[in-house]
Amino acid sequence: MITDEISGIRLPDSKLAREATQFIRDTESEFLFQHSTRVYLWGALAGKRRGLIFDPELFYTAAMFHDAGLTAGFRESHLRFEVDGANAARDFLRSHGISEVDIERVWLAIALHTTPGISAHLHPIAALTAEGVMMDLVGLGYDEFTDAQRNAVETAYPHPPTFAEDLLQALYDGLKHRPEVTQGTGLADVVADKDPHFHRRDFCSLMRNSRWTAAN
Repeated sequence: MITDEISGIRLPDSKLAREATQFIRDTESEFLFQHSTRVYLWGALAGKRRGLIFDPELFYTAAMFHDAGLTAGFRESHLRFEVDGANAARDFLRSHGISEVDIERVWLAIALHTTPGISAHLHPIAALTAEGVMMDLVGLGYDEFTDAQRNAVETAYPHPPTFAEDLLQALYDGLKHRPEVTQGTGLADVVADKDPHFHRRDFCSLMRNSRWTAAN
């Protein structure tokens, strides 16, 4: 049973957070929603462990919207999917009267979450979004979380046994009409996994051999 507090982390329950949740539930699959929720929990746990200060509502919004660019509404877009998600979050936050400074923090967090080596040097919202994503995808930082923390998150929002293949397929579905924008990122591996003529580095093997795959 899902609770409001998971291993000491409370999911935001403000009007903004509830509407962000509803927006994502209306546009994304349950699979991506659950992934995004875990991203928030992993990131918030990491931030708490390191004593970082961040606005939970803004971080929650970044986590919720980070995969929004993969959804059907962007099937004609030729922007990077990260930029589509960042733009969607920006529009959502502007409609709620959030300051431009805070909007930029969320925008950068989403836009850069697949770009290694940058987010960690920005505001904690960006750093924790990227960290939460990589923990959920490939188990990066797995051993920095306690057994109790991992068990609490997995009990509330478990990785399905076919998580790696399901997420790779979701990524490919959102990228196959714009493979050119994946060059230079791990997402190029997703396209190459489906297109034998596309050359890549091997991000997919990291997903398929992650700590989560072993656990399942």
